[in-house]
Amino acid sequence: MSLELQQLVLDILDKESEIKDTRTIIFPGESKPATSQDAQLLIQGALNSLLSREIILYSTQEILAYDLSTEGAQLAEQGSHEARVWAVLPLKGQGNGMSIKDLRQAVGDESAKIGQGRAFKSGWIGKEGDNLVKLIPSIVDATREELIEIKNTGTLKAGEKSLAELRKRKLVVQKKLLWFSVQQGLHFSTSIEKPETDLTSEMLATGAWKTSNFKKYNFDADGAPPNGGALHPLLKVREEFRNIFLEMGFAEMATSQYVDSGFWNFDTLFVPQQHPARDLQDTFYISDPVESLPPPREYYEKVKEVHTNGGFGSIGYRAPWQPAESQKLLLRTHTTSCSSRLLRQLATRKGGFKPVKMFSIDRVFRNEAVDATHLAEFHQVEGVVADYGLTLADLIGFMQTFFKKMGISNLRFKPAYNPYTEPSLEIFAFHPQLNKWVEIGNSGMFRPEMLEPMGLPPDVRVHGWGLSLERPTMIRYGINNIRTLVGHKVSIEGVEKSAAVRF
Repeated sequence: MSLELQQLVLDILDKESEIKDTRTIIFPGESKPATSQDAQLLIQGALNSLLSREIILYSTQEILAYDLSTEGAQLAEQGSHEARVWAVLPLKGQGNGMSIKDLRQAVGDESAKIGQGRAFKSGWIGKEGDNLVKLIPSIVDATREELIEIKNTGTLKAGEKSLAELRKRKLVVQKKLLWFSVQQGLHFSTSIEKPETDLTSEMLATGAWKTSNFKKYNFDADGAPPNGGALHPLLKVREEFRNIFLEMGFAEMATSQYVDSGFWNFDTLFVPQQHPARDLQDTFYISDPVESLPPPREYYEKVKEVHTNGGFGSIGYRAPWQPAESQKLLLRTHTTSCSSRLLRQLATRKGGFKPVKMFSIDRVFRNEAVDATHLAEFHQVEGVVADYGLTLADLIGFMQTFFKKMGISNLRFKPAYNPYTEPSLEIFAFHPQLNKWVEIGNSGMFRPEMLEPMGLPPDVRVHGWGLSLERPTMIRYGINNIRTLVGHKVSIEGVEKSAAVRF
C-alpha cells in the first residue's frame, strides 16, 4: 500500500503541481476520499518516504474533530435509547400499554432507564394508567442521525449546542485530526526509484556503483543520546556492605552454588530432620534430579551420630535418622550452607586450622507467600569469624563496630534460639523516623555439635551473623513495597536516579 500511495501522490502532483488537502485523495481500490485519521497516517508514512529523497515537500495541518465513543457507535448502529423505547410501545388506544418491568425486558435496563426520560421529554410517549404507550405514530431519531453524521464527517452541521448535548451524554469525544498540503520537491519525479543505502561488494565488482543512486547522508541529524549504565539500588547497597567487610579485613566466600543438599543445608548445621523449615511449604525441593551425590562418608556418620545419640556435650535429638532427607536436593534456604562447607575445609586442610574472617552476600530461596515485605527469592548478608577463645562479648563488640560503620550506633541485643548457634542474639536498632526499635539481624556462636564433627579443635569458636539486603535498601531509598524494588514493577527511571549509598 505504501508504494501505491507514493505513486498516487506523485501522479496527482504531476498533474496539479500541488495537493492542497490530502483528505481529497482516494485510495487505490476505494470509492470515497480518505478522511479518517488512520488513512491520513498511512498517507503521512508515504509522504515521509518521498520527503527523505527530496521528491516532495509537505506541511502538516491540524483541526479539531469529533469521534464516537463506544456507546455512541452502538447508538449510531442500533438507534438511540429513546427511539428504542418508543419502538417497542403500542400506540395509545391500540392496546393496554406496557409495564416498566416489561419495557426493561424488551430493551434492557440501560435503554429503559435513559430512553424513558428522554422519550417523555420529547413528547413521544406517555402513561395510560400504570403502563406506557406511544403518543405519536412516527418519530425522527435525530440523535442517531447526528451520530452517523459525526461518524462520517467528524463534525456536525447542527452546531455547538447539539455537540455539547452529545458530549454531555458521553456519546462523542473530541480529537485532533491531521491532514497535509503537498508540493513538488527539488528532485521531483513520477518514478519511484528507491536509492541504495549500502555500498556492497557486488557493486564494486560489477562497477554498478558508478551509476547507482545512493541515499544522501544527513550529517546534520541529531544522534541518539547515549544512556549511561546505572547500578540498581540493591547493587549499590551490596557494594557498600562489601566495602565495610573488606575494610574490616574480611575475605569473600564463594557462594555460587544455589542448589544444595539437605545434608549441607540442614544436617551439618545441626537442624533436626523433623524441623518445620524442611517442609515443602518452607523449602523449594528439586524434582529432577531428586537426590544429591553422597557426602563424605566419615563426616556424614559423625553428623548422623551427633543428631541421633549426641556427643561433644550434647544428648542430640534422639529422633529417627532418614538418609533420604540428607540427600534431597533443594534451593538453599540460607548461605550458611556455604559457611558450613568453608568451616569443614578449614578443619581438614593441611597445616591445621588457621583463624579466618569471611563474608558473603548472595541469593537464598524460601517458599514464602509474596507480599509487600517478603519474596520467595532474596539476598542474605552473612559474616563468619573463626578463632581460638572467642566469647559472646567479642560478638557483641564486633556487631557494634560493624553497624556503626553503617551509621547505626543505638543497638540492643535480645536472646534468641537458632538450631546451630548457642547462645543466639537478635539485633535491634532504634529507628528515629519510626520512633521504635526494629530487628535488623540475627547472630550467635556456632554450637560444638556443629563444629567438632567437622574436625575443628575444641577451643575454636565461630561467630556467625546475618541480615537481609533488601530491607536496608528499602529503608535507605524510602521504598515501602519490596515488589517495586525487584521484579517487573521496578521503575527504570527510579534506578537511574537513585542516589549513591552513604550509610
